[in-house]
Amino acid sequence: MSVDHIDEAGRGEGETVTAAAAATADLRYYSVAPGVRLNVRRGPGTQYSIVRVLPEGAKVPIFCQTPGTAVTGPYGTSNIWDNIDDGQFVSDAYVLTGTDGYVASRCG
Repeated sequence: MSVDHIDEAGRGEGETVTAAAAATADLRYYSVAPGVRLNVRRGPGTQYSIVRVLPEGAKVPIFCQTPGTAVTGPYGTSNIWDNIDDGQFVSDAYVLTGTDGYVASRCG
């Protein structure tokens, strides 16, 4: 395909952006609380198994958020859980989002 015009997002005339590409373009990364090695769980609660541990200084994307087990952490008590990977969750009480509420859409 020949492209004569490229817009600011790098798309050629007539090209479209898929929903996944658009979501990735808008994806923000948030810092985990300083000095914390954060458990990543298979679901939105402390009853789910730990699948890995994030190192100190980690930054995480938030694809969607959902309610789950209430957890108290450096940023207060929250029942919001952040989906940071395909089905992998961390408590929002340990992620600096700048709010006590949702910053991403609800997981479906």
